[in-house]
Amino acid sequence: MAIFNLKKREIECKVVYYGPGRCGKTTNLEYIFGAYKKQVKGEMVSINTEGDRTLFFDFLPIGLGQIRGCNVRVQLYTVPGQVKYSSTRKLVLRGVDGIVFVADSLEVRREKNMLSLKDLQANLKEYGKSIFKVPLIMQYNKRDLADQGIPLMSIEQMERDLNRQLKAPSFSASAVRGDGVGATLKECLKVTLQSLQREFQWAR
Repeated sequence: MAIFNLKKREIECKVVYYGPGRCGKTTNLEYIFGAYKKQVKGEMVSINTEGDRTLFFDFLPIGLGQIRGCNVRVQLYTVPGQVKYSSTRKLVLRGVDGIVFVADSLEVRREKNMLSLKDLQANLKEYGKSIFKVPLIMQYNKRDLADQGIPLMSIEQMERDLNRQLKAPSFSASAVRGDGVGATLKECLKVTLQSLQREFQWAR
C-alpha cells in the first residue's frame, strides 16, 4: 500500500521484481540503476543471502505525473528467487503496489517459472491480494541467448504457460543488454500509477 508523505508532497510506492532464481531480476535492477542514474535517489542496497540477493533503491521517475498534487517516488525491490528463501520473498512483497514477474526463457527453466508464479500467487493471497488485481507485468528474459544456440522457449509457449489467464502486458527482454528493461519498467510504473489513482479517488 502506497504511503503518503505530506511533508515532502510525495507518494511512496513499491514495485517488486519477482521470479525464479537466476532469471535476471538483479540484472534488471542493476541496469535500471545505471541507466537512470539521474532519477535514482540514494544508493542501491544489497542484502546478500547465500548465492542470491535482495536489492532495493529509491527511484523518482521523471514525467510520471502526480497524484493529488504529489510526486510519486518508487522503491524498486528484487526478491531472492531460490526456493529456500520463501519467507524473505513473502516479507519483501508486504505492501507491494506493482510487480514485474521475470521469467527465464531457457527451456530447462520452464517448471521453475511456473512454480515461482504459483509462489507469487500464494504469497499475495496471504496479504489479501489477488494476482489478477495487482498491477503485474510479465518479462520474458534472456532472449539474447538464442544467438548462442541455447534452447529457448518460444514467446507463445511462455504466454501459454504463464499468462494465459492473467493476460498481463508482457515484454521480451535481455537484461544483460538492457533490451526491453526500460519498456518493462515504464509499463509497470504506468499501470501501478493508474491503480494508485483509482485507490486514492476511492479514499477521498
